[in-house]
Amino acid sequence: MGEIRMTGEIRTDYDCEAIGFPAERWGEAVFKIKDEEIVLEISVEEKVIVSIMVGEGAMWKGTLDGLKKLLSDQMAAR
Repeated sequence: MGEIRMTGEIRTDYDCEAIGFPAERWGEAVFKIKDEEIVLEISVEEKVIVSIMVGEGAMWKGTLDGLKKLLSDQMAAR
């Protein structure tokens, strides 16, 4: 095992909590809703890279700064 560079947490409204998942390079969370999957993957190798996948055909992947800009632009457009 290498250096712990990030940790993951998951919390739900059933007061379930899992914390402190160590990761050196990447981590992913998968949520299943009926036949759909929503996947959030974080990579911390050189830059922080975020991937968001919804089902088979919808995906966004970019830097953390790119995701922040995308979300800010979406909020400003409202």
